[in-house]
Amino acid sequence: MTQKIAQQAPVPIHLAGKRADQAAAELFTDFSRAKLQQWLKEGALLRNGAPLKPKDKVMAGDLLVIEAQQEIQTRDVPQQIALDIVHEDDALLVINKEAGMVVHPAAGHADGTLLNALLYHCPQLEDLPRAGIVHRLDKDTSGLMVVAKTLQAQTSLVAQLQDRSMGREYDAVVLGSLISGGTINAPIGRHPKDRQRQAVVVSGGKPAVTHYRVVERYRAHTHVRCQLETGRTHQIRVHLSHLKHPLVGDPQYGGRLKLPAGAGEELKQFLRAFPRQALHARSLKLLHPEHQQPQQWQAPMPEDMQLLLALLAEDTREAR
Repeated sequence: MTQKIAQQAPVPIHLAGKRADQAAAELFTDFSRAKLQQWLKEGALLRNGAPLKPKDKVMAGDLLVIEAQQEIQTRDVPQQIALDIVHEDDALLVINKEAGMVVHPAAGHADGTLLNALLYHCPQLEDLPRAGIVHRLDKDTSGLMVVAKTLQAQTSLVAQLQDRSMGREYDAVVLGSLISGGTINAPIGRHPKDRQRQAVVVSGGKPAVTHYRVVERYRAHTHVRCQLETGRTHQIRVHLSHLKHPLVGDPQYGGRLKLPAGAGEELKQFLRAFPRQALHARSLKLLHPEHQQPQQWQAPMPEDMQLLLALLAEDTREAR
């Protein structure tokens, strides 16, 4: 839920000549400097009715007005939602998340999320930031996630993610026939025209590295395994699309549906109806936060991806 923010304040003499972000921080003390800078960039903080930039200088008598929408902070509630728990001990949980489950509550998904389910299963997670969740999977990506149950464990797991020692491997099915594996080292940032998407960007992006190898080639598709060094938003989806081999079923990065020439009706119907990006977090490796011993878990591909691969294999056999 959101609420409308509407505040205004004239610029006093002592703030004349100050940058807009500096003046706003002194005039609108109910909000953080970061939030005010965000509103400046979005054009939601106006001077005399016109948007201004953070570095613009203000003059005495200018009227600064905030006209913005802000998320209402609500307490996340425990909900009895089934979880596929692969491993649990006093320090951590390993979950096999199903496709379609949102990880964190957000606009449009206020509840019914993994976080709500975790709070029901393990009420003490309420005392941890983000209920112990240290990394995420997209709503329609299935597979393994680790959740900390103590602050010590959370600190350890976050450190392993940051120093890239946590191993995460994914199964993916992509369009086109990849000849061999490789490494994609290309920075990722917000798409310059569509803020709902990420993109490989020339400047301003965050470092992103994805290793991939071919598991099986089909007539017009490839089953690949991807290993992450970094964990950028939509990283595998963006990187493989950048290679011109987007994931099957990807609504944001896959482009128009392309059906293999000569494919059977069953495969064509299945590809048309495939409900999500064909991506599954299959393997997770880490050092246990308490005893520091290597741990590894695997989760088999869900039924929809297994059936997809079976139909692609049949299509390839029939084409020979």
